[in-house]
Formats: sequence, C-alpha cells, structure tokens
Amino acid sequence: MKAVVLPRYGGADELEIADVPQPPCGAGGVLIQLKATSVNPVDWKLGAGYLDAGIPGEFPLIPGWDAAGVVVEVGAEVTEFAAGDEVFGYVRRPVAKWGTYAEYTIAEPGMITRKPANLDWGSAAGLPLVGLTALQCLDAVRVKEGDTVLVHAAAGGVGTMAVQIAKARGARVIGTASERNHDYLLAFGAEPVEYGPGLLERIRRLVPEGPDAALDAAGGGAIELSLEAGTDPSRVVSIMDPAVREQGGEYVFVSADSEDLRQLAALTEARHLTVPISETYPLDQTADSWRASQTGRTRGKIILRIS
Repeated sequence: MKAVVLPRYGGADELEIADVPQPPCGAGGVLIQLKATSVNPVDWKLGAGYLDAGIPGEFPLIPGWDAAGVVVEVGAEVTEFAAGDEVFGYVRRPVAKWGTYAEYTIAEPGMITRKPANLDWGSAAGLPLVGLTALQCLDAVRVKEGDTVLVHAAAGGVGTMAVQIAKARGARVIGTASERNHDYLLAFGAEPVEYGPGLLERIRRLVPEGPDAALDAAGGGAIELSLEAGTDPSRVVSIMDPAVREQGGEYVFVSADSEDLRQLAALTEARHLTVPISETYPLDQTADSWRASQTGRTRGKIILRIS
C-alpha cells in the first residue's frame, strides 16, 4: 500500500512516499481503507521525537491518528463492524508505527464509530482528535446548561470544537482569540475577547462573577489567568500543562473512546457541530501540509485526501 513514512525522527523534509506492507488485521482488529485523514500539530511533534518518552516510535513510522474510511475486513473476534461500514475514529497505540497517513490502517473497535451520512470524508477525518479532546475536557470540568465557559485559543482546532459543544449544552462561551478571528467565533455563538495586555480586565467586564469553567488550549499563563478571573480551580482544565493538577485542576491527554465518538456523531447529525476545513492536500503533498500546520496560523483543519 502507499503510505507516508518517516525513516527516522525528523521534520517535513524527512517524509517519504513509500510502498509498504499492509498492516495485519488480527483477530480483534478492523482493517479500514482510508478516504482521508487530518494533520494535527501532535503529528509533527511526534515525528520530531518530542513525544518519545510517552509514545515511542518504531521505524519506518507512518504518522497520523485521525481516520475516516470504509471497513474492508474484520477480525474473527469483532462483532461490532462489518465490511462496507463507513467509519471514523481516533487510532492511537502505545507505540507509533501504523498511523493513518496511508491507504489502509488497523483500528480496534473501541477506537472508531460509524460515520454520519451528513458528514463528508474530509470533515469526518478532521473531527476525531480535536472533537474528542474538546468533549473530554468539557466533561472533566462538568460543563452544563447555564454555565459560562472561558475557552483559551477558542479559534484553534480544539477551541472551535469546545465552543460548539459547550453551546450545544446550553452554556455561554467566552473565547480568547486574536482580533482577526473574532467574526469566526461570533459565527459559532462565542463572545470573543482579544489576547494581550488587559485581557483579565476584559474578561472581568464580561463575567464579573467569574467563569464557571475554563479550558486552556493556549498555554502561556492561561491557567493562572483563569484562576485570577475567578474560576473554581477544580473546574479549570488544560491540554497544555499537566501542572494544572497542582492547582486543583484537570489535565486531559485525549484518549480513544467509541462512546465519545458516538456523541460527536450525534452532534453533527443534529447540526450542532461542524468541522471547518482550511486546506486539503493529496497524500503526496504531506510535507507541505506539515509546513502549513507549523506556521500556527491555520484556521480550521488541514485534511489529507487519500482516495
């Protein structure tokens, strides 16, 4: 099969298109012919070796964790899926080896769910990692109807999902973002506030009593600012800094969960959740997609089209 591989740790310049063996399905596996995947900053961070302590790489390494495609084979122990099912999911294992930048990938049933009919392949590929992260963060700090939620980096991949999911729950959302992204956030129902000096005062004007919950997808002092704004420490969640736990908050490193994926699917079917796409690249232009991601200025998901 055709795949994008890294022969060693490195960046975009080390990515190669190669013919590699199809991954083995196994008794508990689901073989998926991929239609699309997406590029997340964690992909090139893993490729550079930054995550080696927690998720070591085995080379040649196929990057990618987001998957959208059609089931072509199931193992003997799998009863939840059958050949022909259209699925999407988050395919991550303890060792990085068989990723989703390829024509085929192997998933376990708990990593995937059926793709809603109203979700195109690119959107389905762009949803799992950022959608699961946002959902698991909001669950961690118990966001519910009537809450006011402060989302840092609200126009980013995780932030955009968090805004929409929180709004679907009936929450009010305050989102930090650069001025160029304010109209973008308004379209999703968030109240944008600009980064920079005076941010705390701007938040206090909007929420004098303090936010009920806060999600740090930005880093750089967002946890401390959330606490200063009056958020209960137990309702501050970060995907950037595990040290939030020392202050009584929650840290989330996204995990595969088929029930959470079904929740995301239901939200898209109810038209409460959309996946903005910034750019789509063919698989043989993956290096360009990484360079675009590394600018940190893309708004919406970067998709790799596979078939």
